[in-house]
Amino acid sequence: MEKTRKENHVIITGSTGMVGEGVLIQCLNSPEINSILVINRKSCGYTHPKLKEIIHQDFFNFSAIENQLTGYNACFFCLGITSVGASDEVYYKMTYTLTMHIAETLSKLNENMTFCYVSGSGTNEKGRLNWQRVKGKTENDLMKLPFEQVFNFRPGFIKPIEGQKFAHNFYKYINWLFPIGRKFFPNGFCKMTELGDAMINALSHNNKRQILEGKDIINLAANPL
Repeated sequence: MEKTRKENHVIITGSTGMVGEGVLIQCLNSPEINSILVINRKSCGYTHPKLKEIIHQDFFNFSAIENQLTGYNACFFCLGITSVGASDEVYYKMTYTLTMHIAETLSKLNENMTFCYVSGSGTNEKGRLNWQRVKGKTENDLMKLPFEQVFNFRPGFIKPIEGQKFAHNFYKYINWLFPIGRKFFPNGFCKMTELGDAMINALSHNNKRQILEGKDIINLAANPL
């Protein structure tokens, strides 16, 4: 008897940034994803039959849209800011406090949800740098929430998908480094397509709580269950 394919209904945050946009593109192109909800402060500019977008300004208060956040079995959390130029207080608020607020809200609204968090290579709650510690604390506290699964993704250099609208301009000048970096430092270099596919493939697992470094992301993207 043919196995019934599981339906996947995914929430994506950060789709007006490079990582979130790339993950959105992979989800739109994947037959494994049945519907997608993106939540943004401004429109991501994409339209598709399986895509719904909510424009919402206050990401620290989802009470006005909570009734639209049920019925999803995954969240691909790609929202975040760089630590460069941000005070420790602002970085903590926009990285830890914001992420945990959204995650706690979704964990209460949706049973059997998989939460995929885009962290970063070098994350460590006991690390020397503030960003390492803040992201490390975020990873560790996400693991404690009542999700069915939690995956903390730690990519390093990410090669964007050609034609992405929200890719940083400097990637145009440094993409030539990717084949060299991939050859000599494979744990620090992955493609955006691999990151998106790895998140999608993570939905086929059962009751996992896992940290995924660069090589793990590449392997999961290439080897779905």
